[in-house]
Amino acid sequence: MEISIIALPLIASIISGFFGKFIGDRKSEIITSFLVSISAVLSAIVLYEVIQNQYEDNILIATWINSGSLEVNWSMKIDSLSAVMLVVVTSVSSLVHIYSIGYMSHDPHKPRFMAYLSLFTFAMLMLVTSDNFIQLFFGWEGVGLCSYFLIGFWFKKDTANAAAIKAFVINRVGDFGFALGIFLIFYLFGTVNYSEVFESIPTIIDKNLNFLGIEINAIDLICLLLFVGSMGKSAQILLHTWLPDAMEGPTPVSALIHAATMVTAGVFLVVRCSPIYEYSELSLNIITIVGMSTAFFAATVALVQTDIKKIIAYSTCSQLGYMFFATGVGAYNVAMFHLFTHAFFKALLFLGSGSVIHAFKDEQNINNMGGVWKKLPYTYTLMIIGTLALTGFPFLSGFYSKDAIIEFAYLRGNTVGYYAAGIGVITAFLTSIYSWRLIFKTFHGNYNNKQIKIEETHESPLVMLIPLIILSFGAIFAGFIFKELFIGYNGFDYFWQDSIFFLKPLSTEHPPLWFLILTPSLVIASIPIAYYLFIKNKNLPDQIVNVNKPLYNFLVNKWYFDELYDVIFVRSSKKLGLFLWKFFDLKIIDGFGPDGISALIKKISIRANKFQTGFIYQYAFVMLLGFSALLTFLIVK
Repeated sequence: MEISIIALPLIASIISGFFGKFIGDRKSEIITSFLVSISAVLSAIVLYEVIQNQYEDNILIATWINSGSLEVNWSMKIDSLSAVMLVVVTSVSSLVHIYSIGYMSHDPHKPRFMAYLSLFTFAMLMLVTSDNFIQLFFGWEGVGLCSYFLIGFWFKKDTANAAAIKAFVINRVGDFGFALGIFLIFYLFGTVNYSEVFESIPTIIDKNLNFLGIEINAIDLICLLLFVGSMGKSAQILLHTWLPDAMEGPTPVSALIHAATMVTAGVFLVVRCSPIYEYSELSLNIITIVGMSTAFFAATVALVQTDIKKIIAYSTCSQLGYMFFATGVGAYNVAMFHLFTHAFFKALLFLGSGSVIHAFKDEQNINNMGGVWKKLPYTYTLMIIGTLALTGFPFLSGFYSKDAIIEFAYLRGNTVGYYAAGIGVITAFLTSIYSWRLIFKTFHGNYNNKQIKIEETHESPLVMLIPLIILSFGAIFAGFIFKELFIGYNGFDYFWQDSIFFLKPLSTEHPPLWFLILTPSLVIASIPIAYYLFIKNKNLPDQIVNVNKPLYNFLVNKWYFDELYDVIFVRSSKKLGLFLWKFFDLKIIDGFGPDGISALIKKISIRANKFQTGFIYQYAFVMLLGFSALLTFLIVK
């Protein structure tokens, strides 16, 4: 049963990818959706067994590498951590497959699209079920490759191709650090298997290494290199710029990649490696700082975005920041809880935005929408549910998981923890403001689209709405149902068992009452504030912008990260490339090499051609010169 969870998406991808032209579009859609849905059902059964019977297993599929001390297997590690990820990945993926039947109905390349989705799912499942770093890296690179295919799926669009390349290149930067971390692990331990590495970590606590001329603790270096890979895959600040551009792909891609699967791989990696990170206070503090910085940065940028998908993309970036600073304060189980709940309401928002885009015939600018809440009642209601869950409205999923992160950061008790908690509260308020801005400008107010009449907008078909309805149940109830299991005081030993390692148990105290009610109060207060700003007094935001023009430009240009990277890396690389091409390649290599030799031979040939006159006495004279030269050479020698 367990192997079928991985095999079915791969089979679906092969059938749709290689035989889609023969079986047709509809059969490709049905087969891929059906097989991935079966995988989702089997994953739910595995999670049930883990919860009820503390089921754990390591299923050997095949031997992969056996060279010297390096032994790597294809295997499937089943424990509470991988079981949670299996459910998250397969459930969201199956709903995205079904949703895509309606959303991609007019696309001429549906079998190829469904094949990419299924292949992506297979790669992600290989990643989360690995029991060694090499198989993990295989899945890691697999989802990176599939994301390149999916983001650039509409390859005739230049912007889609550019976004796909950008995502691929930036992820290679992070993956280079990740690969160095794996090399270092094998260098120190002679193995890449999780169990053997984790058992050996305490033996090198005091070991130092010289890295780039810097003396650094070996465990700190391993953790930092692995985290560089996590930063790239999970779009943390400095390596985040690919994420909003990736919205060039079809909306189901955004839901699959940016809600529940690829971008959460970095969080999963840190949690899986908790037996290493728990011994590195330095890396945990850095993760906390990077996470809270990303959460705040992305929330501020989302405030001024006008593309409906990019607003949600920056929201994803911000929520990933929450997950990372949860791991940074040692609350790995809370990070996984937020990853779990976030998958439902963020997939709901992405697919809901796709329903809106579908209704507006591919329009994505929220300034060109408005006034359609009666025309799209189901989409409107479902997106309200997703927004309430995202903002952490009391008793919805986000309330239980996001507020828990802020509380555990506060209970950490150190300076970094207090800063993270404070930034978390501020970011929660900003999240609520930009989320309700999206709702009010999209569905309320005046109808602003000049290209499409309001009568032409329409609700999405049932095949697109059913996945939204299913996700909405997760957005409402997942937090309440699973809170005690994931972060309850009994959950440490009962559910997580050995899949998460705590060197120091998390605090069992409660924050003060004022702190507990602070975030929910701000979230609730933000609703009338957003209503006043974007519905009641629409001129006020423009007045605020005019007064704070430099700040507005700073946010609209996304803190100028793209411009900064363009100056530092792109332009300098182009100048260096031009210099090397024109000077070394053309003048030196070609000048003294192919071009120089060919020019010399050409000159000699032209001169020699003058002797080809047809007169015997000239040929005899040349032969005499040659014979004289040969005799001279032999005598001198």
